[in-house]
Amino acid sequence: MNKIAVEDFKGMIRSGCANLENHAAEINTLNVFPVPDGDTGTNMSMTFNNGYAEAMKCSSDSISEVAKAFSRGLLMGARGNSGVITSQIFRGFYQQIDGKNEIDTKDVAEAFENGARVAYKAIMKPVEGTILTVIREASWYANHDYETEPFDLDTYFAKLCDYSAKSLEHTPDYLPILKEVGVVDSGGTGLLRILEGFKAYIDGKPYDFAEKKEEAAINPALMLENEEFGYCTEFIVRLDENIVDTFDEKILKKKLTDMGGESLVVVKDEDLVKVHVHTLKPGDALNIGQRYGEFIKLKIENMQEQHSTIIANAETQPGKKVEEKKAKQPQKYGIISVAAGEGVTRLFYDLGADVVVSGGQTMNPSTEDFVKVVKELDNCDNVFIFPNNSNIILAAKQTQSVMADRNIYVMETKSIQAGLSAVGMFNKEGEVEDIINDLQDVIANVDASSVTYAIKDTTYEGVAVKEGDYIAIADHGIIASGKDRKQIVFKLLDHLFENDEKELLTIIYGEGSDPDEVNEIEEYVSEHSNLECEMIDGGQPVYSYLIGLE
Repeated sequence: MNKIAVEDFKGMIRSGCANLENHAAEINTLNVFPVPDGDTGTNMSMTFNNGYAEAMKCSSDSISEVAKAFSRGLLMGARGNSGVITSQIFRGFYQQIDGKNEIDTKDVAEAFENGARVAYKAIMKPVEGTILTVIREASWYANHDYETEPFDLDTYFAKLCDYSAKSLEHTPDYLPILKEVGVVDSGGTGLLRILEGFKAYIDGKPYDFAEKKEEAAINPALMLENEEFGYCTEFIVRLDENIVDTFDEKILKKKLTDMGGESLVVVKDEDLVKVHVHTLKPGDALNIGQRYGEFIKLKIENMQEQHSTIIANAETQPGKKVEEKKAKQPQKYGIISVAAGEGVTRLFYDLGADVVVSGGQTMNPSTEDFVKVVKELDNCDNVFIFPNNSNIILAAKQTQSVMADRNIYVMETKSIQAGLSAVGMFNKEGEVEDIINDLQDVIANVDASSVTYAIKDTTYEGVAVKEGDYIAIADHGIIASGKDRKQIVFKLLDHLFENDEKELLTIIYGEGSDPDEVNEIEEYVSEHSNLECEMIDGGQPVYSYLIGLE
């Protein structure tokens, strides 16, 4: 094959998506820690599925437009660090082929190299031995071979997959912990599965989904929650060429506000402008929008009918309580937190969070999930996001670029324990810069540890672990492993007691906890330390105990 046209590109995406999804569970097992929260395969698959769905919706004959839709879908669906990096790789790919109706080997080779560059730039502190290394090395060597002696696309993808596999094999040389545990990088493995899917299509033997997948139905616009009555009006306009560079979002916002528009969101993305407005006169809003260019998507929904339907449906379900939402008052600050477990979620609300996004160790929210809840807080001048997991931070930060017109701040909380402390200390009367500085100090002061169970046999930094053992995690490593959960908790506490600079111990016990064991642990803290101890029923899955020391 010498050229890739639109249908070929869509076929490649589908084959790559299928191969990745079919291997997601296998990729999940490549977790360095032997804990039941390996989610790289799931995150990458869900991210890629979102991009695939958007690419399939695009009816353009230009491969550039399909790549653009694919890139945006990946961006909005990005989950976890590997998902975000994947979205950036294909963002760079799209940027390199922008404006082309079809692409050849040279275009593809340059596009993947640019994808590697864009992905590296998106990460503040790139780590070698990860998906970044695999795309950088593989794209460089494949392009170098092509420049030395040009060849067709069949040969290019064969080389790209071969170099990716070799790079993946050497990821443990960059990260010794991978070598000790006996695995290769999970994100790099996911990327290889995608590229293998591309190659399979080029070879005429595309992968299909293990379980038949319904093709994505075309959704003409984003689904947003509506609090008012009237019409929820949403449209996307492609700006006329002569006004793309001079377009001012503030002017359009003012025009829509002057005609009585509420819950207004206007976002410009290159030559596209997305508008969401609640109004009693949707026709007037469309007339204003049409002055700027050509509609490519629009939706108008009667919120009164929606409201009545929701009320009627809820009333037919026993136990469902319907509450009218009150008009939202303007706020200087809005707080979004991520949590799993009824008790932890309730505690975040009690501490002042406005929205708690469901997610955590085993299910990471996407960028689009954050975008939706930020839109819910349209009455807030500034929005603070607390990801509470290191694998969610990048997806949260993507929200800042997607919604550049909003003041969004992502605090890098890497644990539920740090998130609770930070939200609890949030000063809603302070100024943004002071709040950020204060919260950074609070977050840095929290030592987070946990107890969970092992899903496989391994040895981690000299600690032998057997499948089914309870393990204590502290200081970014496993410090104890055994069959008796209570004794493992005691060993973890003894380790924490060695830090005589801390004063407060918070123990959050998870779902299915033993009340007697919880009481014994509280007594153990009282007998063996001078720490003030707070016991909280978090109800979180996977982790029997989350412990914060500050």
